[in-house]
Amino acid sequence: MITLCALLLTLAGATLVYLASEQQRLLASPLRAGAKVAGWLLVGAGTAGWWHAAGMGPGITAALTAVMLMWVTLPYVAWWRTSTTKADGP
Repeated sequence: MITLCALLLTLAGATLVYLASEQQRLLASPLRAGAKVAGWLLVGAGTAGWWHAAGMGPGITAALTAVMLMWVTLPYVAWWRTSTTKADGP
C-alpha cells in the first residue's frame, strides 16, 4: 500500500511540476508558481514513501523513474491531443 501511495504522490507531483512549466502544451496557460512548489513537495513525499518501502537506493531510483516516466509521457499526450483536434477540424 505504501508503494501505491508513493507512486501516486510522485506521479501527481511530476504532473503538477510539468503543468506549471512555461513549456507545457496541455493547458492554455501554465499553472501558477504555487503549483510547482506543491508538485515538488509531492515528489518529495513520494520519494520518502519509496525510500520507506524499498530502501534508500531503490527508493530514489523508483522515484526518479516515475518522474521521468511522467515527463516523457505528458508531452506525447499533449501532441496526441493537438493532433486529434486538428484532424477533427475542417
